[in-house]
Amino acid sequence: MPTAGAAPIPLAGEGSEAISPTATLDSVSTMAIPADQRGELPTTAGQLSGLDRLNELHQLTDLVAPVTNVVPSVQ
Repeated sequence: MPTAGAAPIPLAGEGSEAISPTATLDSVSTMAIPADQRGELPTTAGQLSGLDRLNELHQLTDLVAPVTNVVPSVQ
């Protein structure tokens, strides 16, 4: 029995557009939403960029950590 294989993904610059996973996910997830309401939904890329802000929160908690160890009820 032959093994299954995926179709090759076209690379950018070979006359075709590169596949964007976030753009594909955005288009699939908004298919059932009326066109006039799609702008109200956050995009996948926008939500993923929000995850980058968690790093900023971690930097803040690292600064406060020595103080919170002094006060046990804050932990």
